[in-house]
Amino acid sequence: MNRNSHVDFLRGVAILLVLLLHYALAYGLLNCPLRSLVGVEALKAVFYNGNYGVTVFFVISGYLITSMSLARWGEPAHINMRAFYTYRFARIMPSLLLVVTIIVILGLLNFPYFQNTHKGQPLPASFFLVAVLSVFTFWHNVLMQSAGWFNYCLNIYWSLSVEEVFYSALPLLFVALRRKSMIAAVCIALIVIGPIYRSWHTSDELFYECGYLACFDAIAMGCLTAMIASRVKIDGIKARILRAVASTCFVLLYLRGIDSHEVFGFSLIALCAAIYLISSVNDMSSSLATGYVTAVVRWFGRHSYELYLFHIVILALLRNVADRQTLPPFAWLPWLTLFVSASALTAMLVARFISEPANRAIRLHWHC
Repeated sequence: MNRNSHVDFLRGVAILLVLLLHYALAYGLLNCPLRSLVGVEALKAVFYNGNYGVTVFFVISGYLITSMSLARWGEPAHINMRAFYTYRFARIMPSLLLVVTIIVILGLLNFPYFQNTHKGQPLPASFFLVAVLSVFTFWHNVLMQSAGWFNYCLNIYWSLSVEEVFYSALPLLFVALRRKSMIAAVCIALIVIGPIYRSWHTSDELFYECGYLACFDAIAMGCLTAMIASRVKIDGIKARILRAVASTCFVLLYLRGIDSHEVFGFSLIALCAAIYLISSVNDMSSSLATGYVTAVVRWFGRHSYELYLFHIVILALLRNVADRQTLPPFAWLPWLTLFVSASALTAMLVARFISEPANRAIRLHWHC
């Protein structure tokens, strides 16, 4: 399956929104030089809604995994489960193992922002065993729901737990249900359940943002989009109009924010991402897909997984050099530039020397 530059662009936007969120949470907005120009509320709208970027990732992941599975094996019943799980392991585990090792070592050495704490008190070193186990067995979000935000770096991997539980189940669903119509019915059920579940937990972000059922609707929407795209062809002016509408609605929803929109906000953002994707499958001629202006965003999209894993380590190290209280206002934007640049460099190096070689080696070893 060839890379789709529109997908890379959308994924690049999503990871940049996540980076902006985590930087703003770390350094606040009071020292931002733009505050006097655009106002605090405008800055909050831009910087503090980055969890919508995670929702976009869920949609893209559901779309890509389903598209690639159908392209390789045709019908759901024909899926090769061994090959499917090998592909996922090869893509995810090498870089994840590296970053978790770094976090644990720095945490055991008592580097600030790498240790485990609960209500301000340090947790025993043995807790790292539980935390690491939860990351690699995809229930880190569940651990957080009981322990709270206990590790600055590890806690962002809750979203990986959500994704991989869904994908662990996907081949089983393919084999059990066998037909695309049955898979689509499950997707529709999850899309309906998502807002209902979030409505029960609007007062706790660890549930309305991080719970499995709070996020499966976005992944299911991506899966459903892939199945629709395999049957419906949208190109030319229709595709561009749909992308323009989806992009405009996305921006408006994003700037409107998450607060007080916990129930349907994520669903609507996911719908915008899904419409953008389905209008991009057969239309690769637009400037978003080929233009020089968007090339940097597309590069971030191609390296989004490594950026997701390692940017928080870079940010934690920067906070060890200068935290919110010690960073002077004039350094706020340069520090942001340094953070994004260092994260990008790290992601590029990890992709080139760890992720991609390990991915190829594992697939070659298992003949996938």
